Amino acid sequence: MNGEDPPERPEYITGVINGLERYNPEAVGTLESYLQEQCEQKFCDCNANRTLLKLYQLNPDRVKDEVVTNILVKAMTQFPSSQFTLALHLINPSAASAGELHEALTKLRSLNSQLQGAQYADFWADLDDDLCADLIADISGFEDTIRERIAVLVSQAFREVSLAHMVSWLGINEEKTRAFITEVCGWAIDEADNVAIPSNPDNEAKKAEIREDVSVDQFSRVVRRAWEETA
Repeated sequence: MNGEDPPERPEYITGVINGLERYNPEAVGTLESYLQEQCEQKFCDCNANRTLLKLYQLNPDRVKDEVVTNILVKAMTQFPSSQFTLALHLINPSAASAGELHEALTKLRSLNSQLQGAQYADFWADLDDDLCADLIADISGFEDTIRERIAVLVSQAFREVSLAHMVSWLGINEEKTRAFITEVCGWAIDEADNVAIPSNPDNEAKKAEIREDVSVDQFSRVVRRAWEETA
């Protein structure tokens, strides 16, 4: 998952990001349309989206609250990372200090914090309200994207985990969790409801290697001290 410079980015967007067009107010519409494409096609270009937020800073009359929240929701899917915070810091404080945008940002900060802290059960519980439904409405496959990302992180930390934990972390019932684990992840569930996760470079037990480098000078001082003590 490359949310900074994704392979889906077209060349004309690269030209906007890297050229003088990134200061052109007329590029706002181009970047907004590109964001909509990201929302529909389930990829994320945080670099391009930050360019749009910077244009909003220079042209506050063109700010659209819905676009701002969509950028943050897309950035949230990149957890664990700093993408959400980087985008958040580009939002004009005066625009975010009151009204519906302020309420939305407060909610999104909380949700992002839960994902960053692996508080997945709390995340799903808080996501289940009308405000969140509105915030993620434009983001195609948002919940599936989050679940897939959680599964990746679980696979990096565990070789085995209980099905009950996965139900809690994925925020769906047991039947759907079983289907997700076997069909999407390709993992096995044994008769004791333990999920077996294939080994990979991240979850394999690593043998600790303790190495002490002793220089010739240090060794000679130890030998000399031992000889002097026995003399």
